[in-house]
Amino acid sequence: MKASVLTQFGPPEVLQLREVVQPTPKDNEVLVRVHASSVNFGDLMARDFKAVCPGRFNMPWLFWLIAKLTFGPDQPRVAILGCELAGEIEAVGKDVTLFKVGERVFGFTGQSFGAYAEYLCLPEDGVLAAMPANMSFEEAAVVPYGALMAFNLLRKVNLQPGQKVLVNGASGAIGSAAVQIAQHLGAQVTGVCATPRLGYVRSLGAGQVIDYTRQDFTQNGERYDLIFDILGKASYARCKDSLTPRGVLLYASFKTKQLAQMLWTSRSGGPRVVCALAPGSRADLLAIKELIEAGSLRPILDRSYPLAQAAEAHRYVESGEKRGSVAITIAAA
Repeated sequence: MKASVLTQFGPPEVLQLREVVQPTPKDNEVLVRVHASSVNFGDLMARDFKAVCPGRFNMPWLFWLIAKLTFGPDQPRVAILGCELAGEIEAVGKDVTLFKVGERVFGFTGQSFGAYAEYLCLPEDGVLAAMPANMSFEEAAVVPYGALMAFNLLRKVNLQPGQKVLVNGASGAIGSAAVQIAQHLGAQVTGVCATPRLGYVRSLGAGQVIDYTRQDFTQNGERYDLIFDILGKASYARCKDSLTPRGVLLYASFKTKQLAQMLWTSRSGGPRVVCALAPGSRADLLAIKELIEAGSLRPILDRSYPLAQAAEAHRYVESGEKRGSVAITIAAA
């Protein structure tokens, strides 16, 4: 089968189209014929992880060390990137009961990656579910990562209808899903992004959009019940006066300092910091499927690239020009 293989750490051109051995499903696995994958933050970081020092990594040092061991210190241990996918079940192991051959599915592979290939084996109890009926393969393939993260993290803060929410980093995979899910839950949503993506964030349903290159949201006089900071860019010191007395500063990415602030603010009785992980599950993906089919969550697809142009897809995402998600279309032989 064909796959886009990570030949070494480095710039986009290290991704090369190669012939590799097609996997065979184990007794508890399904073989997916992959129709589409995506380019997300994790793919970009894993592709050049040799250059990622602990300071550049957006999580605590221990997480960086685990990632370093996973991806390899000098040469890639993960040869095939792509952690989101949509496709069809090609074959099933003898113990599989949840899926059948021919079923359309979408899913998330996490740090095992592997979706930049024509075929991929996954455990049937992994983060895999029947694909939403109202989506193309390319649309479905760009949903899982951001939606799973946003869905899980927002659930941890018990968001209520009518509350005011600000999403700092509203144009990325997690941020764009968070804007829509918070809207679905009845919140009043403000999105923060750069100038080129203002229209994109408005199209997601944000009631207000702030251009961070022109305005500091912590100086606008507004108070929010929740500030959801996707990349950990806004400090608690900056944000505390923009939170209501019981407001929450929720981090999707955090360092040791934010963990310490979470412990301290949990006892202070005022605005608090919440740091949490969101691994996701099949049940979560099924809930996201329901949101999509109900029209409450939708991806906005900027463009698609064929598998042979995976390097060009990465280069485009890194250019900062994208307005929405970028898919990689994979046509199996």
